[in-house]
Formats: sequence, structure tokens, C-alpha cells
Amino acid sequence: MLLERLQAYDRSDIYPFHMPGHKRQLELGADAYHLDITEVEGFDNLHHVQGILQEEQARLARYAGAKKSFFLVNGSTCGILAAISATVSRGGKLLMARNSHKAAYHALFLRQLTAHYVYPRISSFDIQGAIEPEQIAQALEEDPGIEAVYVTSPTYDGVVSDIETIANIVHSFGKILIVDEAHGAHFGLHPAFPRSAIRCGADIVIQSVHKTLPAFTQSAVLHLCSDRIRTEVLEEFLDIYESSSPSYVLMAGMSRLVPFLQKEGEVHFTALAENLRQFYEKTGNLCHLHVIREEDFDKTVAFARDPSKILISTRDCNINGRQLYDRLLEEYHLQLEMCSGEYVTALCSLMDRAEGFERLASALFAIDGTLERKQAPEQGFVARMYREREQVCPISEALESAQVTVTLETSVGRISGEYVYLYPPGIPILVPGERIDAGFACDVREMKARAMIPEGMRDKQAEFIQVL
Repeated sequence: MLLERLQAYDRSDIYPFHMPGHKRQLELGADAYHLDITEVEGFDNLHHVQGILQEEQARLARYAGAKKSFFLVNGSTCGILAAISATVSRGGKLLMARNSHKAAYHALFLRQLTAHYVYPRISSFDIQGAIEPEQIAQALEEDPGIEAVYVTSPTYDGVVSDIETIANIVHSFGKILIVDEAHGAHFGLHPAFPRSAIRCGADIVIQSVHKTLPAFTQSAVLHLCSDRIRTEVLEEFLDIYESSSPSYVLMAGMSRLVPFLQKEGEVHFTALAENLRQFYEKTGNLCHLHVIREEDFDKTVAFARDPSKILISTRDCNINGRQLYDRLLEEYHLQLEMCSGEYVTALCSLMDRAEGFERLASALFAIDGTLERKQAPEQGFVARMYREREQVCPISEALESAQVTVTLETSVGRISGEYVYLYPPGIPILVPGERIDAGFACDVREMKARAMIPEGMRDKQAEFIQVL
């Protein structure tokens, strides 16, 4: 059963280079069952805060520097849905980064919105990069009907966009800026990490505190940072998208964040920064694998980089991302966060221990010694998969239109009726309403050959696709 498997995993020597950020290092002080209640007297109501939850959220807002903060127990997903719904009128237009999480695309569907996409540049190491301020300015000039801008920063790979400049541009056009900072809840809490979008002028910032801070999975916060959004409208949409029975165990975990960070944050973050510094220094002379550093990106690809997302590239050697991911787990008991075509990601937090970094560095050197240099590196996996595609109709129109099932080979030229994405990172490769190009069938075959299972398709074997 699931509980027994979780207990066995906890007892194993597998080191967690993955979320949640507490890394199983904290205790609540009681069995979770003993703390699991509903909205009983004295414990407030998340959908009508007047007591202790109001106080907890206000304390978080003061600490973060936000106008108002909201606990989210349905993860960042419900915050993304509410933010977009509250800032773009039904049937309106949203300017968004094409490398956004699938939750943003679900908001497009639910509100029948039209998306105007901007695409990130791809780095030489096959990493999706930042959104450039000039892209935002050009898009807003071309389409005055856009009501809000949605940007993911940092990305799943830790790439940060110039949010301050983007915010100034967005506001000069009289628009609203939403930043999905799900992977940057630790930003601004120590000099080793970039500034938070909260301090850079964003109007709404969504953070998954469970990703990089010590909080339970599904714990997230939405920060309202300006007066450009009506609070009551935002609260109405949070009421729609969030569970009417919020978990007090999850909220208790979030309520511990500010006291913990105020009391112990400096010590833990300083240790993390030093462990990261030593790790990057130790792994600087690998022969075949390459630990990606901020200097590997130019400013058109990354305005800044979060060093706590350790990316290990296999671009130049005879192994791919999935193979490296599997070897680290099977041979060295290191569970990484994700693998892509030509790299893997180790997610670190302030709760990581020196032991983990030492084990990872040793494993990389051991594996590196068994590899050979690739003779002719091919075009990157990410660059191929996440190429620009023709948007024929809005997502809502595509999903609600009559559809038929066809094979991948006969889908060329047809309009997709469903999503195709890899999870993680949950960024759609193909979106409903986009035209399927000649290389799509090969893309899916390559994913499957790499043991990377495409999701979103009704056919779980990924042999057939729904088209209009």
C-alpha cells in the first residue's frame, strides 16, 4: 500500500534532490491525523478570514513585502487560475510566455481567452531561457487589447527574467504583470539568490513554498503587490478555484515559515550557499559531463540564474539525460528532480545537507570516468520539442469543437484537439488549437525512445491524437 511504500522510501538511503523543500527534515510535533481538523470554533475560515488565519497571512505579507498574501492549499495552480481570471476579462487577451506551466493554459480555456505568446531563447546547453523586456514591449505595442502579462521567472531550470524592467514596461502601457515565481519562494531571502519579483514591481506573484522552503507539498502563496487589482475580485476567484475544505495541516506548515525563517533562515541559507559554492568548484573539471553555471548563459538567455537548481548537461558525451538520471538513482541512490533530453536537474533547498552535495559530486566524477565524448552533438532536444507552432484558434474553441482520432503519422497539418507535454516540467509541447507539423510524430517517438512519457493525450500509449 502507498503508506508502506512511503515509509520504506523514508527509511532508505536515497538522497532527495527533489521537492518538497523540507527534505523530510522537520517534525510538526504530532501525528498529522491529530492535527487534521475542519473549520471548528477558534480556527478561522480560509475563505472568510477574520481570526488566526488572517493574522498568519498578514504576518507573511509583512515579511515578504507584499500588500496582501493568501495561503493556497491547492498549490500554485489555483493561484495562477485566480490571478489570470481576476486580471483578464472573459474572452479577453493575455500576453504570456510560451514556456508557462499548463495551469496558465487551463486559465485560458476556462476564461475563453486568446493568448499572445512570447518565446524564450534557447541556450547553447539546450535550456529554455528568459523572456526579454523588448519582447514584451513589442507585443504590447502590436496589440493594445492585451489586458495582462504573465511570465514565469524563475523557470523550472532556475533562469530568471529581468522582472523590474518588464514591470516598468508593462505599467507604462497601463497593464498588469503576473509572475509565476513558483520555483523562487526563497528569492530575496539571502544574497546568494536573486531578488524576488515582489520587490521588482510585479502586481501579483505566485510562489510554491513547498518547492524550495520547508512546507508540505501543495502549499503555496499568492502575493498581491499593488493597487492595480481589486482585492475582492481576486478573492472571489480564489474562492472558486480553491478547495472549500482547506487542510489545516498544510496551513500549519505554512504558518511555521516566517518564524522559522526569522529564527533559523540565515544559518540554513548561509550553509546552502556555501555547499553550492563548494559543489560548483569541485565539479568544475569534469571531463564529459558539465555542471552548468551562470556564466554559461549570456544576458539574452538569462538575466540571472538560481544556483540552487543544479543542471548537469550530457550534451557532449555518449549518454542522455534520462540515462544519467537513471544511473544516479540506481547506482548511487540519488533521486533527482527531473531529466530532460540532454540534462538533469537536482533541486536544492535550505534544508539540504553537505552529505548530499558530496555524494552527488562523487557520483558525477565516477560516472564521468566511464563516458566518452560525443562525436557530433545534434540539435538540442528542448529546442526541437518546444519550437514555435502555428496557433490557428483559441484553446477554448479547439477543446469544445468536434474532434476525431487519427494516428500521429496522419495528423500532419491537422489542428490539435488536446495537449502534449512532459511532466515535469508541465510545459505544453503542443497546445489545443495549434497546427501539427511534419516533425510531431518523430517528436513523440523520440520521447518514448528516451523513456520520457508524453502526457495530456487521451491515448495513453501516444499512438493516436485528437484533432479537429
